[in-house]
Amino acid sequence: MARTGGTARAATAAADSLDFALDRGSPVPLYYQLAQQLEAAIEHGALAPGNLLGNEIDLSTRLGLSRPTVRQAIQSLVDKGLLVRRRGVGTQVLHSQVKRPLELSSLYDDLESAGQGPTTRVVRNEREPASPDVAAALGIAEGSEVIVLERLRLTHGQPVALLCNFLPATLLDLDTARLEATGLYRMMRTAGITLHSARQTISARSATAEEAARLDEEEGAALLTMQRTAYDDTGRPVEYGTHIYRASRYAFDFQLLVRP
Repeated sequence: MARTGGTARAATAAADSLDFALDRGSPVPLYYQLAQQLEAAIEHGALAPGNLLGNEIDLSTRLGLSRPTVRQAIQSLVDKGLLVRRRGVGTQVLHSQVKRPLELSSLYDDLESAGQGPTTRVVRNEREPASPDVAAALGIAEGSEVIVLERLRLTHGQPVALLCNFLPATLLDLDTARLEATGLYRMMRTAGITLHSARQTISARSATAEEAARLDEEEGAALLTMQRTAYDDTGRPVEYGTHIYRASRYAFDFQLLVRP
């Protein structure tokens, strides 16, 4: 076990408090062990955006590792966009990539449980006639009134996703202040709606100028897209969502099982 030392000039308090369990007898390379533990600290908020790790000499001394080993670990996270080297400053945390399980869950709940500090800006919360696509997804007549929500979801103050949801107008009341304080699915559960299943499609495309501006990306940057229709325990469609996510900050994580 190697514990970060008190090199205050090169690292923030968050980095100084970290423990690294490096197994020198393991066949797993030490650089990879260090990189994985640094990445986990970033993902769970122990290392927040702006925190400094210090330079390679300081890190190698503190951890009892060779400088090339530390350099390789840092470079692997620089390549992932999680760290950046700044001349005269050291190695600095940029952000973590959100890894979301591929299951029926709320993005807000997933981010909160991962220590990502989610916040929400409600861009739109109003009612409008259902378009043909929305009506088909919700199993209602075209032109029926629906609630339409547009929300910008952020972690550590940085935008991650732009969410657009449609719900039957009679389903529940959605207060904008509450939507900015919690997740939509949590509000639905509080209202007695039991989410049971969903049909979901994941794809990818390039960001438009408007989307890029909202998500703090370059126009044409890669976006992940998701369309989802969620059903309650009676089989009734209760929500249809069309969401976009920054591919540089977001990934779906799922496990594949071999069929017997």
